[in-house]
Amino acid sequence: MGAGLLTSFRGMALALLALTATVAGAGAQTLASLPAAVGIAPRAEAKPLAAWVVFCQDYAGECAVDRTEATKITLTPAIWATIVSVNRRINKAVEPMTDMEHLHVADRWDLAEDGIGDCEDFQLLKRHMLAEAGLPRRAMRMTVVIDEKGEGHAVLTLITDRGDLVLDNKTDTILPWHRTGYVFIKRESQDAQAWVSLGGATSPVTTANR
Repeated sequence: MGAGLLTSFRGMALALLALTATVAGAGAQTLASLPAAVGIAPRAEAKPLAAWVVFCQDYAGECAVDRTEATKITLTPAIWATIVSVNRRINKAVEPMTDMEHLHVADRWDLAEDGIGDCEDFQLLKRHMLAEAGLPRRAMRMTVVIDEKGEGHAVLTLITDRGDLVLDNKTDTILPWHRTGYVFIKRESQDAQAWVSLGGATSPVTTANR
């Protein structure tokens, strides 16, 4: 693991907590502008992507489910500002590159330790940083969708008291799931190290796009 880069990001997470008031007052997307929405209802169990299985072998703590954690994030202005700032900073800090271009493999999930990654790496790093900032990992679920190009894509779903919100490396705007334009396929379960269907189309084999 690239300890230097992750240490730098951990320092950034601590700084984010001190910057929430600045972010909230600097023209960022506001909590008040966010519409309340109903979350996605998970359905039956779903098969995880092979790359996620390997990721969980290498990063067990990132996949563990703590059932004592809250299942929803209660959005306050400070928590919202932290989420907005992490989303923007990681989108800016990581260089987008497909796994095939970067690592010469079809699909690999990691924490972008070398500063390069594709869609799932952005989201995994965001979740890591938000968990470091105190948000419940159990309420932040990796999610597989079909994007506007008809390709497999990974986003991070935040399950909140204002509905399910999506963090995406394609935009800094945090959207309710139903406003993304994506087809939602499946996401990590909140109750076990497993995945659940969200009722969308046939699952893609990989999520390896920028």
